[in-house]
Amino acid sequence: MRVLLVEDEKPLAELVRRGLAAEGHDVEVTHDGNSGLQAALSGRHDVVVLDIMLPGQSGYRVLQHLRGAGVWTPVLMLTAKDGEYDEADAFDLGADDYLTKPFSFVVLQARLRALLRRAGESAPAVLRVGDLTLDPSTHRVHRGEVEISLTPREFGVLEHLMQRTGQVVTKIDILRSVWDAHYDGEVNVVEVYVGYLRRKIDAPFGTASIETLRGVGYRMVEPAGRPG
Repeated sequence: MRVLLVEDEKPLAELVRRGLAAEGHDVEVTHDGNSGLQAALSGRHDVVVLDIMLPGQSGYRVLQHLRGAGVWTPVLMLTAKDGEYDEADAFDLGADDYLTKPFSFVVLQARLRALLRRAGESAPAVLRVGDLTLDPSTHRVHRGEVEISLTPREFGVLEHLMQRTGQVVTKIDILRSVWDAHYDGEVNVVEVYVGYLRRKIDAPFGTASIETLRGVGYRMVEPAGRPG
């Protein structure tokens, strides 16, 4: 496994580097956001371990630049913070996992193996519902020839719905898949994101792709037609 570790606490970085190297992994270490971003943009790593509080620019900014540049290397965020909003920010920007300091090295290894397994799976097929397409490998969404810009969280909700086109999907299903299996916040956050999606993938095109089933959940459908 080729690991990029971006961590400004040099004793911790060295401890993690030595531990991963002892397990046979190739580890590159940087200690600030700017050099970490440049290393991550190379795309030569299998996974990035990224601290949030960094000199130069924060881990949030590094992650935002990476995803904006179309680099989808799995990223595990390290943070001394433990608030749910910090975790949500990381996932919204495109993080794949996170660990709160102090953390167990055994758990870190397990999380990295899990990320590598997911990244090593075969590229998923492009999803289509009518003229709406979603490409999981490039994280791009189109309505016909028009590209639609979505946040990582919006993309996740849409992908979950499109994978189950015609089926009823509950809010809890979406939360567990797109947010976190242990998410214990308000379930109504799903309504907010479905609203965001409707304003982007349907309203500008005169379509209605996401049905609401009151008290049950949502269903992705192929619109019967579009206004001429």
